[in-house]
Amino acid sequence: MNRRLAFAAPAVICAALLGYGFYLQYVQGLEPCPLCMVQRGFFMSVMALFVIAALHRPQRAGAWIYAVLIVLFASSGAAAAARQVWLQHLPADKVPQCGPDLFFMLENLPLSRTLQKLIQGSGECAKVDWTFLGLSIAGWSLVWFTALAVYALWLAARRPRPS
Repeated sequence: MNRRLAFAAPAVICAALLGYGFYLQYVQGLEPCPLCMVQRGFFMSVMALFVIAALHRPQRAGAWIYAVLIVLFASSGAAAAARQVWLQHLPADKVPQCGPDLFFMLENLPLSRTLQKLIQGSGECAKVDWTFLGLSIAGWSLVWFTALAVYALWLAARRPRPS
């Protein structure tokens, strides 16, 4: 497989996932919660790294550097998704209170407090508006972050074919 295509394909997948998220938000009217916004940021970061790698077409050492960076960002996104999945499975009486929206927090709270609230999530992050094959959006995000990290490691581990 062409190395450039091998790195570009997951970038296209990330773009499709983000596009579907924007479709759900702007066409279907589903408002993303703070943890959803965090996951979007990590999908954008992973996509950017795959795009840069596709343009760079790294060899062995470079592929490992990109893989480590992608795994780092994908793992962070997976952690946010896992937190949201956990919130979604809490009993109703254990779900935290809903907090202010992201724009209010950015305008009125210090950045450190805003980041803390984003990572912790709130009651709105426990709401499940959409499922496919029994998994919520956060569940699918967890699956995709894991798959993208594993794929990046596989790309780094395989021997590049001579061009």
